[in-house]
Amino acid sequence: MVFSFFKKPPPEKMVAKPAAAPPRPKSEDAPFTDSRPPAGGVSQPPPGTGGEATPRELESLDFTSPSQFSDLSETPGDIHVETDIDPIQADVEQAAILYANAQDDAARAMLENAVHANPFGPGERLWLMLFDLYRLTGQRAPFDALSLEYARAFEKSPPPWQNANGSKPAAKAPAAPAPAGTVLFKGELTGDNDAAFAALDQAIAKNPKLRVELTKVQAVDDLGAERLLGVLTAARKKKADIELVGRDALAALLESRIETGRREESGCWLLLLELYQLMGRQDAFEEMAINYAVTFEMSPPSWEPKRVAAAEPKPVLALAAAEAPQEAKAYMPKGNLKNERFGDLQGFAEKQEALVLDFSAVTRIDFVSAGTLVNLLTAVKRQGKRILIRHPNRLVSELLGVVGVAAVADFEFAKN
Repeated sequence: MVFSFFKKPPPEKMVAKPAAAPPRPKSEDAPFTDSRPPAGGVSQPPPGTGGEATPRELESLDFTSPSQFSDLSETPGDIHVETDIDPIQADVEQAAILYANAQDDAARAMLENAVHANPFGPGERLWLMLFDLYRLTGQRAPFDALSLEYARAFEKSPPPWQNANGSKPAAKAPAAPAPAGTVLFKGELTGDNDAAFAALDQAIAKNPKLRVELTKVQAVDDLGAERLLGVLTAARKKKADIELVGRDALAALLESRIETGRREESGCWLLLLELYQLMGRQDAFEEMAINYAVTFEMSPPSWEPKRVAAAEPKPVLALAAAEAPQEAKAYMPKGNLKNERFGDLQGFAEKQEALVLDFSAVTRIDFVSAGTLVNLLTAVKRQGKRILIRHPNRLVSELLGVVGVAAVADFEFAKN
């Protein structure tokens, strides 16, 4: 936009054109006369016009006064500055693209300049990308130097150094093995769960001291309660020691199925009395025994102080069973993904309720592979499934964001 410092003169004050004056005789000896207005800013009428025209004076401009520039400094909207482009986002995308194209030196130079220009909040993305670039290319010395700068700039611990080949950190030490003679009751505590009861009978036959984990049981019926009570009674007669894990949760299920005065679910009543006995809940046991006698008109079991069991231990097999399927169900590409088509991903996704992709072993992904991946994941997302990309390095995750994967998938980064 061009700003004029001179006001346009009103039409009525314009000087009459010289053409209105009588013609002057031409003479070669006549001196040259400059018809432009003098430097003083006053226009003189040409001879012969009668002098009636009022001279036009130019307004005096004082360039030292801010009032002369009020149009520039006080009129918002006259000057537009482009603010749509986030410079940090632009640097992030450029570095991710350079790395995807295997231009590691150019990506490093760009990131090293960018981190020093952005030692604050949003700029942390650039720092994390540079950490991963150093790590993936085996540059330990600059990694350590950057760690010191990062700690000063962001006042928190930097990411740890990992293997230079991009592999994930060493796995945690495996959990302590389950004690000998531990069995997990699989499925629900129902009368038709023959497989679980058969496995329980076999375990008792092999182990005079057995721990039975009932932690996974979510439902119980009267016949299932009777069958479990029969197993416990038979084992007690054989002087076998059976420890039940998950007694509290099972007791809550049984309590929801019984009602004083309703002569049903007798198996649930008796198994609940057995659990109260093992848990040492004498007051609850005695109140339940009275209600049982009133409801069924039968003598209830008697309280036996010697049969109170020790405190319930933590489950072992149930926790392992809960964690193992999560690892097994993750789709795990590895290495440098170049022109990758992910041919088996669609079939894998169809078998999962939620799609998990473990990218911890992916060192690099190019644009062709990333474009293929976003198309496949978009189709999976349309099926209403959640998509999680676990533990990608920051260079890979930012490139996936560039191609649009972030619109259909969540990211989970490794903890420092």
